[in-house]
Amino acid sequence: MAFKAVFIAHAPDADPEKHQNLIDTGKYKLYTYVVKTQAEALNVCKELNAKEKIDSILLCPGFTHKDVAEIFEALENKVAVCVSRGDGPSSKITGPVLQKEFFGTT
Repeated sequence: MAFKAVFIAHAPDADPEKHQNLIDTGKYKLYTYVVKTQAEALNVCKELNAKEKIDSILLCPGFTHKDVAEIFEALENKVAVCVSRGDGPSSKITGPVLQKEFFGTT
């Protein structure tokens, strides 16, 4: 039986039906999805857990504490939910790129 995890990231032009992937080593299955909204993230988590019994959900830094709690509660507190957070210097590197690409500002 493999450990099953899903990584979910945000993008303003995402379509989770189209922007998804699976890496399967045999002992580890990593599903990846890019979503536009929290509602899409919740839907992905619920559907994938119902089909695959996910062990862990990994979220990009764009998810708020409220979003994380909502996902955890939606899965009845039975699936680990972790958030990727960078340190200060790393955020200074990625922040301007995300602002430019996602919002057209610098």
